[in-house]
Amino acid sequence: MSTLDLDGRQAVPDTLPALVPETSEPDRRRPAGRSRRPRPTGALLSRAAVNGLLAVAALYTLMPLAWLLIAATKDHGDLFGTGGFTLGAFHLFDNLRAVFTADGGIYGRWLLNSLLYSLVGSLVSTLICVAAGYAFDKYHFAGKDKLFGVVLAGILVPGTVISLPMYLLASEAGLVNTYWAVLIPSLVNPFGVYLARVFSEGYIPNEVLEAARMDGASELKTFRTVSLPMLAPGFMTIFLFSFTGSWNSFYLPLMMLNDQSLYPVGLGIYNWNTVVVNNPEYYSLAITGALVAVLPLIAVFIGLQRFWRSGLTAGAVK
Repeated sequence: MSTLDLDGRQAVPDTLPALVPETSEPDRRRPAGRSRRPRPTGALLSRAAVNGLLAVAALYTLMPLAWLLIAATKDHGDLFGTGGFTLGAFHLFDNLRAVFTADGGIYGRWLLNSLLYSLVGSLVSTLICVAAGYAFDKYHFAGKDKLFGVVLAGILVPGTVISLPMYLLASEAGLVNTYWAVLIPSLVNPFGVYLARVFSEGYIPNEVLEAARMDGASELKTFRTVSLPMLAPGFMTIFLFSFTGSWNSFYLPLMMLNDQSLYPVGLGIYNWNTVVVNNPEYYSLAITGALVAVLPLIAVFIGLQRFWRSGLTAGAVK
């Protein structure tokens, strides 16, 4: 409330409302009178070229999946009587029922085998990789650089090259045609060790480890309670790489396994595809089975994409 002073003039109130006109300050981000500068033609062309290449890559990637999805909905007659991207009568549920009941329902067994090989093998492999990468980053020991060089050399060796030596070793150990013949080789992942070291350098400051040691924590407890939670994005990234590789593994199970009940789903579908010449009804089984086999990978990527993207970003800036 305003008051009058001794001269009868209106005094200024003690508190004034903080009224700031919206246009009291000029827009300093853009000088007055200057219009937006048009982009150079070269930049627009480069952007259009990049977008065009990305569109072609997306089309190249999605077209086989679209063909697979459409083909899985057709019966045997429409599969060969219509175009690849032409819809026919909808028989998706009939095809799914045929896939899971063919050959005594062995397709469900193949799916469970793939889950076993991929889930168990990837979890153990990722834990080994994270521990090894953490040790290479945080500890000093004799021959550390040479040993890490050997690990990096393992990345350059294709898996198919060492499949035959691994088969001979498994044969000597009596592991051929068992679950261990596929699980044990999947535990070795040199690229995962390299990624784990990169993530350890970026995510775990040495000061945190020194503080844990000063509080009396052992090295194993420090790794389990301090380092491993901080490496969660890297753990999930390596797990996704390992899970995808194990799920799509083909040549190693082909060499190690003879019993169809031990096959992963990829090898089982290949087995169906080899008999389509004499048994054409297996063609639709192989197509629908391939569509079902893709779904777990899509579910894993969608469920873990938050860790996947953060992990790739962290690895890219190191």
